[in-house]
Amino acid sequence: MSKLWGGRFQRETDRLVEDFHSSISFDRRLYKYDIMGSIAHARMLGETGIIAPEEAREIVRGLEEVLADIEAGRVEFSVGAEDIHMNVEQLLTTKVGEAGKKLHTARSRNDQVALDIRMYLKDEIDQVTALLGGLQNSLLDLAEQHITTVMPGYTHLQRAQPVTLAHHLLAYCQMFGRDRDRLAGCRRRADVLPLGAGALAGTTFPLDREYVAEQLGFAAITQNSLDAVSDRDFAVEFAAAASLIMVHLSRFCEEIILWSSAEFAFIELDDAYSTGSSMMPQKKNPDVAELVRGKSGRVFGNLQALLTMLKGLPLAYNKDLQEDKEALFDTVDTVKKCLIVFRPMLETMRVNKENMAAAARGGFTNATDLADYLVRRGAPFRVAHEVSGKLVAHCLEQNRTLDQLSLDDFKKFSPLVAEDVYEAIDIKRCIEARKVTGGPAPEAVSSAIAAERSRLAVEQP
Repeated sequence: MSKLWGGRFQRETDRLVEDFHSSISFDRRLYKYDIMGSIAHARMLGETGIIAPEEAREIVRGLEEVLADIEAGRVEFSVGAEDIHMNVEQLLTTKVGEAGKKLHTARSRNDQVALDIRMYLKDEIDQVTALLGGLQNSLLDLAEQHITTVMPGYTHLQRAQPVTLAHHLLAYCQMFGRDRDRLAGCRRRADVLPLGAGALAGTTFPLDREYVAEQLGFAAITQNSLDAVSDRDFAVEFAAAASLIMVHLSRFCEEIILWSSAEFAFIELDDAYSTGSSMMPQKKNPDVAELVRGKSGRVFGNLQALLTMLKGLPLAYNKDLQEDKEALFDTVDTVKKCLIVFRPMLETMRVNKENMAAAARGGFTNATDLADYLVRRGAPFRVAHEVSGKLVAHCLEQNRTLDQLSLDDFKKFSPLVAEDVYEAIDIKRCIEARKVTGGPAPEAVSSAIAAERSRLAVEQP
């Protein structure tokens, strides 16, 4: 097959090189963006008189037909044409003849691919952002059902202080909110038109780049042609944001896996989101959560691949940049699949409130509240901390909990203790007393849910 760039070459490309060099096997997914960008470019060429207006109209008509053919499954892409850009151009030329050969005037595949990836990523960011918003809404719905569901909060995976399931869920809602913020910033920096940069030094033709930006919905145009064709910061930034999304999903999955074990028994996953064992008939495995946790590694790897690809590249375009697509595409696909399956798994899980409450009552999660009680009675905090610790040690020796001690037992360790100590260390009261903004008290959690719903309503794309 004759190459569109083959004028100065005397020999055909080796077949091994052709296969190694070709990207159509993966960049074919950019066809819609490539055609949309080409239509805007062709219209601009006609508007500016760089080509005849009737030729521009003929090109646009042909491109629309090519798009329809691809979407109808009537096109077989050619490895010999190397990439989606040259495949589209060859398909176009077959339809409209000589006019099709004028489409690439004042354009390079370097600025063309930069355009396609930015358009693709903007759309994908919108979809990932919407999926995150949907997950946040599910978390808020679940939190509203569990504002008074008591559970232990942990540090070092040791029972620490009592909280509620709603408060725990809202922590993840905050994480996913930050993820949405990062994606918004990434989208803003991707929303810059590179077309017009040419191969690296722009063009001598009088392009109207602002016209193309308006046609394609870009907020701005690039200001340096070298940077325009070599920049993949937006892809790295998305991969970094996606990595943090996967970190948050993976942390959540780790807790779901722990909570669904017999040792915790805080939740039970729905059968539809669990699997069994080929040998052990009693098993119910949290495989969906485990797979999400496992898939975080491939997203982290894609981020590393993109960073490594870029770190030694001189300006401007280098073929290394072809390696951006598979890493970016896989990151997009993985994050979307994980978000899509995670949400219904979360929505269908059953919560064992009794086991959560029992765990909160054990492990002396009210020991800090006992120390705070003594502080309010006049003890310095360090003295109160020591007294509370000694009472915990005494309870461990006696195999009792703090609320099972008599008033005389308390007074042996501090004369400041009075009858109202039992109210102060009641688990429910411990939670209700934490009314500070961002705390686990029901009224604080209710306010947090309302505020998050308002924010989501404003930020929905």
